[in-house]
Amino acid sequence: MNFVKSTLSVAVIAFSFFALSFSPSQAEVAEYAIDPDHSAVIFKVKHLAISTVTGRFDLFEGSYKFDTENIANSSVDTTIVASSINTNEKDRDDHLKSDDFLDVEKYPNITFKSKEIKKVDGSDFQIVGDLTIHGVTKEVILDAVYEGSAKDPRGNERTGFVANGKINRKDFGMTWNKALELGGVVVGEEVRITLEVQGIRNKS
Repeated sequence: MNFVKSTLSVAVIAFSFFALSFSPSQAEVAEYAIDPDHSAVIFKVKHLAISTVTGRFDLFEGSYKFDTENIANSSVDTTIVASSINTNEKDRDDHLKSDDFLDVEKYPNITFKSKEIKKVDGSDFQIVGDLTIHGVTKEVILDAVYEGSAKDPRGNERTGFVANGKINRKDFGMTWNKALELGGVVVGEEVRITLEVQGIRNKS
């Protein structure tokens, strides 16, 4: 009888260890689809060196994996339709779509794929990844904040993030500019980026 009890105890301990080792919190990284209706891709560029033009891209899609236990297991992959650029001024948008800037006929998509995600402090983290614009790929760093999670009225689990970064458009081959009579240029070189992201967790 003691032998049977001992054997059962060992089996129970072994099973418990096995179950803990493969618990969802450790073995499963949640996957999310970016919800474009509740997300935004925004950019800001200096105009005439005295003001800032704010624009956005209206069409984009992507997904991300998010591990609350270990942020390093997370990742993100997005595609933006370059021709969906919108600064609320048609002539300017047409110029931005031309080969002076995005050249959307030749390079229809802007992509970003993470290579590393690092926890900074609390809800803050950094996303290091490859950004491809105008056929040129450069590594960029985005400073991001996890805004939390919630369930929508349909029972979908959602998470939210805000990420900020900046690039030099000339690094991506977009060098067009025009000098001003009193000094300075028409378009600034630095582009500030803000991403407002909300994702829906995949149920599968």
